[in-house]
Amino acid sequence: MRTRALRVISGLGGTLALLALTPNVGFAQELTPEDIQVVLDNLWVFIAGILVFFMQAGFALVEAGLTRAKNVVNIFAKNLADATIGILAFFATGYAFAFGSGGSKWIGGDNFFLTGYDDYSAFDGGLSPATTFFFQAVFAATAVTIASGAMAERTKFSAYLVFSVVMCAFIYPVVVHWTWGGGWIAGMSIGDAVYSDFAGSAIVHMTGGVAALMGAIALGPRLGKYGPDGKPRAIPGHNIPFAILGVFILWLGWFGFNPGSELAADQYVMSVGVNTMLAAAAGALISTVTIWMKSGKPDLAMIGNGALAGLVAITAPCGAVGPISSVIIGGVGGLLVVFSVLFFDKVRVDDPVGAISVHGVVGIWGTLSIGLFAQYDDAFLGREDAGLFFGGGIDQLAMQAVMVIIIALWVAITTGILFAIIKATIGLRVSAEEETQGLDVLEHGLAGYAGDSVTTTS
Repeated sequence: MRTRALRVISGLGGTLALLALTPNVGFAQELTPEDIQVVLDNLWVFIAGILVFFMQAGFALVEAGLTRAKNVVNIFAKNLADATIGILAFFATGYAFAFGSGGSKWIGGDNFFLTGYDDYSAFDGGLSPATTFFFQAVFAATAVTIASGAMAERTKFSAYLVFSVVMCAFIYPVVVHWTWGGGWIAGMSIGDAVYSDFAGSAIVHMTGGVAALMGAIALGPRLGKYGPDGKPRAIPGHNIPFAILGVFILWLGWFGFNPGSELAADQYVMSVGVNTMLAAAAGALISTVTIWMKSGKPDLAMIGNGALAGLVAITAPCGAVGPISSVIIGGVGGLLVVFSVLFFDKVRVDDPVGAISVHGVVGIWGTLSIGLFAQYDDAFLGREDAGLFFGGGIDQLAMQAVMVIIIALWVAITTGILFAIIKATIGLRVSAEEETQGLDVLEHGLAGYAGDSVTTTS
């Protein structure tokens, strides 16, 4: 298991840390290296959470860029909603259901609204409740945002708000409780193998991807997406530079997502960061080669999704594998995303941005890859060389597969019920007229690209 002891704090960095943490020099002299390490751990996780929060901007740009100009306000409104009511829903019940200790192995049951803490900012030898909540809340907002892209251009804004609240308040937190919260999946084992998902290929990304799939199925395809012969038609995005800028912002944010999940400021943060960087680059490269060979052109939108696929793939194994394995895992993610996008187009599941493929399909691959490539103990596995390719046998792969099946079934069933209820009550899809004209003016009262106008008075 990893140790998180402070190695070296010296020079200006140590001096600044002491000055920042203490009201007077006398008290600073009483701090131990362990005290300083705890503060540094909390500061790093908080900063990592800020990077994850910034990923909302990346998601908004990718989704807006890959859809049509008449819906850009609606796209940004949904992402803003995820960062507001989604986080508030996680504050109200989600965090308690995920990490509350007063419940059972199925669901948490205390600390609603962050109550029950004597001082929720107290470090108490580790991460404070405030630090943990901040980091986990931005993860919850990420999980729900994933589904937004697959449901783009035809979903009622009010319906999406209901989905966002329920997802962050209940559906996603239950997945977290079963795993990171110490619930029943965390208590399972197959032989010597226990589950591992370092930063959430399944817990966050596959959860969002399965919700996206159920939303896309419930909505049906966009008007004009399929011709009379049933073949898919291309509906180009209106701003590819938006989309690629969004990819770079997400790539940057992932350096908080994965390394931040170490939950400590230690030497492992950097290796997780390197694995993340390599997998993304490999995903982009392999998707480039694949789509170029398939279509005869290096489709930039698909290449961007390839980079994201590499990031999703490495999210689960980033703490358990080496750099060469990271390149392979990311590269396979880049290959899978191309064929997955083409497959869902063929079976009439209309996903305007490829969210189901990037986060759902590749999230499954990233989670399973631990059973093949795990070489190091990532603080979940409890052993070295757990992967099949490193002599660990089939047990870890089986355990990873069981976790994937459980989470996928839970999310598919609960979101399927939720979308059915929404459809039967307030309605899930906008009218054909609204979809044709665009959601910006009819749903939000303004256009994203309104022309300049001059008002004169007589």
